[in-house]
Amino acid sequence: MKIFPSIGSVLLYRPLMWLAILLFIGVSGCSTSDNDSPDDVIIIDDDPDPDPDPDPDPDPVQYADIDFSHWKVTLPVDENNNGSPDEYQPSQLIDYGYQTLAAVQPFMYDDTEDSSLVFYTYPGVTTTNSSYSRTELRELINPSNSKDNWTLAEGGVLTGKLKVDAISEDNESSSTYHRAIVMQIHGIISEEDMAIHGFSSNNGPPLLKMYWKNGDLWAHKKSLIDESTSGDDLLDTSSDTWYDIKHNFGEVGFEPFEFKITATVGRLELQLNDDEPYIYEDVSLDKWPFENYFKAGNYLNSTHPEAFSYIKYYNLYVTH
Repeated sequence: MKIFPSIGSVLLYRPLMWLAILLFIGVSGCSTSDNDSPDDVIIIDDDPDPDPDPDPDPDPVQYADIDFSHWKVTLPVDENNNGSPDEYQPSQLIDYGYQTLAAVQPFMYDDTEDSSLVFYTYPGVTTTNSSYSRTELRELINPSNSKDNWTLAEGGVLTGKLKVDAISEDNESSSTYHRAIVMQIHGIISEEDMAIHGFSSNNGPPLLKMYWKNGDLWAHKKSLIDESTSGDDLLDTSSDTWYDIKHNFGEVGFEPFEFKITATVGRLELQLNDDEPYIYEDVSLDKWPFENYFKAGNYLNSTHPEAFSYIKYYNLYVTH
């Protein structure tokens, strides 16, 4: 006897059968391996990695470490036609103001390749007391008054890193190159002595001049011809009273070097790089009657029409 399922049984099992079929198809479709993924499957990355910056910010430009708040600069030109070299004051140079001065830029400008400040000069307009021109910084303790200066009793320290980058050849003497002064302690007659003696000029002799000569660094230091000189006679600024004694620190060539000047009563201490300091201690320093200010830069000692010099400073510091 054949047994047929009842209608109720068929109705009961048919949905279960279709459900099983659908589950089988679904499982079979999902079992495809990674290598067998269908071509029409599109994978969307909701959080893609950002592209690397094609133009990252460059390193910031580095300039020479020089604070112009107590320096003015003298140039070898007279663009304002007042009969003397043009000068620009600390207020015009600070905060990179020198970079915006068109008249200054040909003579004092940045070289960002080596983070230096270039001083360029040639024979041009000169100061009253010299036949040589310069692109040179002059220290101003009081930025608004050049008559305020310092004594050896107060003392001062000047430190700088620099090099002679290029200088013209000297074909008229036994020297290979022209020479330049790169640092100075310059003397100046005090306001008190000006009033007492009625001098027409306050210009004093340079106590110390640091020369670059044929690649060597030389110190020229003022000394008394007659060490018994005293009183008001000490204020004579001529070569009849004061002359230069000299010391050669040796070759620096066209390479960077560091130099430090420490000035106190009766003593000058001069140091090249890490060498043993060279010290002046003498009667002339004890009797030095002038006030002082530091100078640094490029003071070319030539009047040849084709002469030139480029001197770089990487840093320059003053303390008192």
